Amino acid sequence: MQRKQTRPMRTYDSDLQPVALAEGWQPDSWRRRPALQQPSYPDDHALADALKELRTLPPLVTSWEIFALKRQLAEAQAGERFVLQGGDCAESFADCESGLISNRLKVLLQMSLLLVHGLRRPVVRVGRFAGQYAKPRSADTETVGELSLPSYRGDFINQPEFTHEARIPDPRRMIKGHARSAMTMNFVRSLIDGGFADLHHPEYWDLGWVGHSPLAAEYQKMVAAIGDAVRFMETLSGEQVHNLNRVDFFTSHEALLLPYEEALTREVPRQSGWFNLSTHFPWIGMRTAALDGAHVEYFRGIRNPVAVKIGPSVTPDRLLPLIDALNPSDEPGRLTLIHRMGAAQVAEKLPPLLDAVKRAGRRVLWIADPMHGNTESTHNGYKTRRFANIHRELELAFDVHAAAGTRLGGVHLELTGENVTECLGGARELTETDLERAYRSTVDPRLNYEQSLEIAMLIVRKHQQLAQPAAPDPN
Repeated sequence: MQRKQTRPMRTYDSDLQPVALAEGWQPDSWRRRPALQQPSYPDDHALADALKELRTLPPLVTSWEIFALKRQLAEAQAGERFVLQGGDCAESFADCESGLISNRLKVLLQMSLLLVHGLRRPVVRVGRFAGQYAKPRSADTETVGELSLPSYRGDFINQPEFTHEARIPDPRRMIKGHARSAMTMNFVRSLIDGGFADLHHPEYWDLGWVGHSPLAAEYQKMVAAIGDAVRFMETLSGEQVHNLNRVDFFTSHEALLLPYEEALTREVPRQSGWFNLSTHFPWIGMRTAALDGAHVEYFRGIRNPVAVKIGPSVTPDRLLPLIDALNPSDEPGRLTLIHRMGAAQVAEKLPPLLDAVKRAGRRVLWIADPMHGNTESTHNGYKTRRFANIHRELELAFDVHAAAGTRLGGVHLELTGENVTECLGGARELTETDLERAYRSTVDPRLNYEQSLEIAMLIVRKHQQLAQPAAPDPN
């Protein structure tokens, strides 16, 4: 009788990097593990019907796009690129609208333009959209007065209105979410393929309502400098510079709702293993990153690049086994760690993790999320974040990495292209009173356009500051 294979099956990705495939893994293997943050559907037959339909629907991304992103993330690990990942805290079905999508894309393109100009390296653009329809909650129920109802868990699952009917988990909403993700992705691809991201015309990306912004003059000066540089290169070469009329753009979301992710996990021709074809870059949130949990079990078997949110409670003893589970063959570009410590804790909590991973010789990409550790509630009842704390955590993250001899390779932000007032401070010094004017988020507060550009400029300044040679010791 043939002996059963005990070592992991090995295959090769598109760059001939050996990859260990998870032996015996199937897309539904997660069902044998504790699954946190999952809805309780009242009708098992309706759930089964919805998942059956999802399995027949076309995928939203392709394996070659996934491999392209993995290569770029590997280059970011090596310091050759910088990752900009941003978008809504939680998408809503109602926001699947052309103006909102194009404004969100404009913000990310403008931020990436500033980063390319200031960092002098390519930027990996990853949108936090086209699938960010599920959100973890701190409690299963929400109480208003004497009425308790299931918590709103995102449009994938239920509705935000505080009524019994709206809060019942409905599996058909996964079908709606797939359709809206497809429409969003199709529109973004059409914009980019049609020249929306043409570096010859970055002025097309302007958002009219910020013409009076305190940052407008500085931004326009950078745009003019880039335009002059492009025209200068084309004058010297006598022909148009290639690849300036379009950019690569990838999507990401927290792969929280495991039945949906399982249904979009497919095998593809001429490739070994399984791919999550609902997004290019799924991540595990801090609440669901238990080593023996369902989300880690699901993620260890897919061939996408994956990320994990790392909070202040994570210790080296917990992090290193997680890295081993998710990237056993130390594959370049495979694993990103997104640290979200909070401005008050990042200087204390991050260095031991950096040191442990460095000592273990593990290959990861470090990204800073300066948003989620800095959430607070105001006296007038709004959930908000202070721009000063976001800025502070980001600056400290750069400093901590520099001191540890590691590299901060990107930033993860919740932002929007709309004129919202959800985060305090920034160039206009928004106050608690301003929050009442245009607070539109159903879950977490987002940076508006001005605040997002300001963050991009601050990243450039900090990078340039760290790149300057140290002043000689006068003694």
